[in-house]
Amino acid sequence: MTRRKAAIAAAGTLAAGALTAGLISVPSAFADGNGTHAQTAKRHGSAEARGVQLAAARAARAGIDWKDCPADWGLQKGVECGWVTVPLDYAKPHGKQIKIAVDRARSTGSKEERQGSLVYNPGGPGGSGLAFPNRIPAKNALWAKAATAYDFVGFDPRGVGHSAPISCADPQEWVKAPKLDPVPDSEADKRTQRKLAKEYADGCKERSGALLAQMTTPNTARDLDVIRAALGDKKLNYLGVSYGTYLGAVYAELFPGHIRRMITDSAVNPSPRKVWYEVNLDQDVAFQTRWEDWKQWVAKHDDVYGIGSTPEQIEAKWRELRATAKKTPIGGVVGPSELLGFFQSAPYYDSAWASVAAVWSAYLKGDEKPLIEAAGPDMSDVAGNKASENSNAVYTAVECNDAQWPRDWKTWDRDNTRLHEKYPFLTWSNAWMNYPCAVWPLKQHKALDIRTSTSHPVLIIQATRDAATPYPGGVELHKRLKGSRLITEKDAGSHGITNLKNPCINERVDAYLLKGTVDAKDVTCTPHAEPKPAASAAKAAAQAKAADVPALTP
Repeated sequence: MTRRKAAIAAAGTLAAGALTAGLISVPSAFADGNGTHAQTAKRHGSAEARGVQLAAARAARAGIDWKDCPADWGLQKGVECGWVTVPLDYAKPHGKQIKIAVDRARSTGSKEERQGSLVYNPGGPGGSGLAFPNRIPAKNALWAKAATAYDFVGFDPRGVGHSAPISCADPQEWVKAPKLDPVPDSEADKRTQRKLAKEYADGCKERSGALLAQMTTPNTARDLDVIRAALGDKKLNYLGVSYGTYLGAVYAELFPGHIRRMITDSAVNPSPRKVWYEVNLDQDVAFQTRWEDWKQWVAKHDDVYGIGSTPEQIEAKWRELRATAKKTPIGGVVGPSELLGFFQSAPYYDSAWASVAAVWSAYLKGDEKPLIEAAGPDMSDVAGNKASENSNAVYTAVECNDAQWPRDWKTWDRDNTRLHEKYPFLTWSNAWMNYPCAVWPLKQHKALDIRTSTSHPVLIIQATRDAATPYPGGVELHKRLKGSRLITEKDAGSHGITNLKNPCINERVDAYLLKGTVDAKDVTCTPHAEPKPAASAAKAAAQAKAADVPALTP
């Protein structure tokens, strides 16, 4: 789960799937009793458990002072903003406090229809959820039914955006390009990359202060419970995508009786053995698989793009492009690293398939501008660059703090060298993205062993060919959350599928949120519709301007 610059086209109108099984009612959630709390405190720290209880009680009394959002937050009219105060360190709840930025759009239904707040996390770690409430004033059709019952609530997790942001490097320096080719040609290249990773890790400690050590998924889950209390909700309604699924799973482990509804979309493998080093190795394999899927699609539409009529021809063109950019960076700024930052959005999201192909097609026809704009940095976008660096800093801090990483270089070198032989698309790039965790200057915790039974079944939704969060992660989460239900989108691979049109999934999401129902058994859905080629290369190129992707992503 790395995060980088990637291009995303607007999600298209995709269709697929049909309901294949009946629904059953599920009893309402039970209150979190003293026994549950005592067990949680024993397993995960009594001081932190008492601290979050105290913080939640304070937040419930204070509520949230909702006001119009600042104009520069980029939110639609009708979205309100506020703050929730949480402890920097939950073991010291009376110590230093930080403020978490939250926003909401009110539900569209009647008072009788309203069921509370639906809180959202888009992934990362390091993604902001503040854009989520925009779905109500924008009248997003897929979420119209849920909007009748829920206020849509987003937040900047601790360390992100407006919530006491951290930093590991000067943002303008951090975005400069071209960067080193992630695929090493020599041992000297590897030493240089390791040196850069060490400087970055040390920069995190120097620039981020006391908050850095408290940047963990369990602490963000505690913040989430304080937000729940501040919203006035007895139990949490939650939608987590990508890394947001791991945040949800950790919340379920810490607060199993506080869940009213929870949807996890594109799940991270929560096994302590996998988090986080092996999760990233698994991702390298899955990205190669989805890269092959995209090449087949581009070849099928060679009449539109003219890149190649077979996947082998397209791979040859990719290697040629990569070699050209390595020898002489395109536009002086797009080298192999920048190319990968842009092209990886295709195996990431189906909605980017046409955009990436169109930009590449334009380049091959002599127009470099779309590729330079999509893959290269925009040094004039100071605010955007600051947000990008901040998001990357949070990603690094949370993953490095959450779990114990191999500290010896030989392990990294062996594993990534072997993987690169068969799965070269992402492997070394992913390795260097995460190598700061090998030289992390702070204590690394043991990953949580998530095994719990929640007060309401969790709904897990997973595509079989997802690159960023491979399918076995959803299966593993299903095993660890007793009573959960798994919806599988077979032969599909887009990341974050609740926001795509597939009635087999969409109707179940609505039934779960509105009625609390899940299927009697796990369900397999047919895939959403395959992307269509862009109507015009110019339009696709305009859509493909690079953007920071807040997902558990490369």
